Amino acid sequence: MSRLPNRRIVLGVAGGIAAYKAVDLVRRLRDREFEVRVVMTAAAREFVTPLTFQAVSSNPVHCDLLDEQAEAGMGHIELARWADLVLVAPATANVIARLAHGLADDLLATLCLATTAPIVLAPAMNRQMWQAGATRANVLALLDRGVSMLGPGEGDQACGEVGPGRMLEPEEIAARIAARFRGGALEGVEVLITAGPTREALDPVRYLTNHSTGKMGYATAAAAAAAGARVSLVSGPTALPAPPGVERIDVTSAEEMYAEVMVRAARCDVFIAAAAVADHRPARFAEQKIKKGDTPAALDLVRTPDIVAGVAAMDGGPFTVGFAAETESVQAHARDKLERKGLDMVAANHVGLPDRGFASERNALSVLWRDGIREFALAPKAELARDLIQLVAERYRAEHPA
Repeated sequence: MSRLPNRRIVLGVAGGIAAYKAVDLVRRLRDREFEVRVVMTAAAREFVTPLTFQAVSSNPVHCDLLDEQAEAGMGHIELARWADLVLVAPATANVIARLAHGLADDLLATLCLATTAPIVLAPAMNRQMWQAGATRANVLALLDRGVSMLGPGEGDQACGEVGPGRMLEPEEIAARIAARFRGGALEGVEVLITAGPTREALDPVRYLTNHSTGKMGYATAAAAAAAGARVSLVSGPTALPAPPGVERIDVTSAEEMYAEVMVRAARCDVFIAAAAVADHRPARFAEQKIKKGDTPAALDLVRTPDIVAGVAAMDGGPFTVGFAAETESVQAHARDKLERKGLDMVAANHVGLPDRGFASERNALSVLWRDGIREFALAPKAELARDLIQLVAERYRAEHPA
């Protein structure tokens, strides 16, 4: 087991039934030689006693905003400065809402405002509460501010229902926190990503395109950079800013994207083809605008270059991940694309549903590889991108051990 000394975590425990799991989480973090100081909300103390956390953490437990034992009653400032990372597990709907709105009405919320350390939340709540519009809006607001989410998972819940909202198991949370301190799952890896649509010109005014906004590809680029990768992003036309630390190369057509990708693919380690590339372009480009009376009854189309297949066919090429946007038989079509194009992995999503896919803030993915599949439930695209990059890193490392 990896040992990571001199790492300090403030663990915030909120009032949900999953609070009992936080006791085991402290133990697993300490097994990895993290130092842990626990902050409990008033509701959390109804589920687990502070004495329990004191025993497993070997540190006093902090409960009150004005803690007379810490820095003359300024305990939230002392804890905020002490932490290398603030982890809230379980993070209830109430805590998520208070953090999203910047409240400072207890010790946990106040130190989250006062800290410059990364903040990570492990949500835990009833499935309907997790899927409620207010919770989703609060989660998106926190993600936009750089707060990370671990989970939630899916399964049986204490209320007797089944669905998304379970806190991830303590071992998984501890392992993922430890990975953050190792410098990132893709540290030192060269990643090339495509994003957005392409535009295939018919005349100087009109073009063929699709509904892609580039949100998923840009979120994936941001997640790869956060995981330590050196990221190049070949982007079709979008209104999105380049993620921090990412080199963006702007293109318009499928042929331009193909040319830029093939120049760079030979020197990258991982290629993720998230762009929605037009499969066809007009056979002829009209130099002048086509007038209404001159509009052809039918358009002659020719195939555009198959970018992801071209990269996958390279000798000694990168670990190649394709995307499959489908409207039916999602997994069957994705499996066919994986095998037919010789990909290492394919991420498939259903774009025919109104709450996900193109232009939406959320998505869900079925990720397939030769002998496996993993489902990612409907979630904000930034969160989904982090989960996808973690899986890509796992599969890449498995096939390219150091």
